[in-house]
Amino acid sequence: MAPLTLKPRPGVLDIEAYVPGESHLPGIKTIKLSSNETPLGPSPKAVAAFSAAGAELERYPDGQATALRAAIARRFGLNPQHIVCGAGSDELISLIAHAYLGPGDEGIYTEHGFLLYRIVILAAGATPVVAPETDLRTDVDAILARVTERTRIVFLANPNNPTGTYLSIAEVRRLRAALPGNVLLVLDAAYAEYVRRNDYEAGLELVATTENTVMTRTFSKIFGLAGLRIGWAYCPAAVADALNRIRGPFNLSVPSIAAGAAAMEDWPHIEAAVRHNEEWLPWLTGEIEKLGLVVTPSVANFILVHFPSTPGHDAAACDAFLKERGIILRRVTGYGLPGALRITIGTEAENRQLVDALAAFVGARP
Repeated sequence: MAPLTLKPRPGVLDIEAYVPGESHLPGIKTIKLSSNETPLGPSPKAVAAFSAAGAELERYPDGQATALRAAIARRFGLNPQHIVCGAGSDELISLIAHAYLGPGDEGIYTEHGFLLYRIVILAAGATPVVAPETDLRTDVDAILARVTERTRIVFLANPNNPTGTYLSIAEVRRLRAALPGNVLLVLDAAYAEYVRRNDYEAGLELVATTENTVMTRTFSKIFGLAGLRIGWAYCPAAVADALNRIRGPFNLSVPSIAAGAAAMEDWPHIEAAVRHNEEWLPWLTGEIEKLGLVVTPSVANFILVHFPSTPGHDAAACDAFLKERGIILRRVTGYGLPGALRITIGTEAENRQLVDALAAFVGARP
């Protein structure tokens, strides 16, 4: 008898592992603008809570993350029973896929959507379906055209990463109304706090008024707690029940719960981060456009910059040029955008140094 070979479930070996943005350059003082982290850092109150939690590391965490869920509920006026917390919104997105997708099912995401969507769909044994975007923006009609009787989830990053574009709440409602009732709409609002547009909503009301919509949020961006891996989802009761049945019983640590709750209570720190972004997002966009480069208009804390395809003057060449000067941006080839670089809004000094370096790169062109 031939020996049996251990194999993972179908779909797993079709996954291309997620590659995060680079963090360090050996031997060089680094300016990291590759991961959309806040330049203001975490709230001092969150840091204090994290430090205090070090005195009880021998204890298991509260498996319900009660203090964190209560802090979120107070801030947004929500029922804490409908909030599920996880190790970053990444874990929650994965749990949603495992709860509602299986072999024979389909999950839809947009052309330049977050790479994790494809990963979790394949990991659940389902089939990923890509809806094309229009001018780097979500196209509701393109999504609806790809819905079949096998569709079970539509993942929508709003604002989208890495493009920085967004879908108005009117278009989100139109999408939800046109989707079948057995299709879950997942609104990934990781950058919601940064958006300052009158026609934008993260999705709280839509979740509250439907039985088939979920909104995910993260503490990794504007809250400055990426190193602790904290996320939350606002769900209809039935969805929250399903996720709580399959998540790990202690999926958030003691320090994560404490720091997340403290960060949620320190809203002045969040408002300061918003003001910083409101000042430097348009400044950086304008300065880069003065160099003759194309920038996709963004509502988040990053911009997508497009380069010519000429060898030596393209995105890859610029990336190498900047790394020599200690500046790390994000290549987005994996998102189908090989001619672009994504730039996080940094501190004033980092933003100015980046523009000077980009000007030197552009000025080197014949």
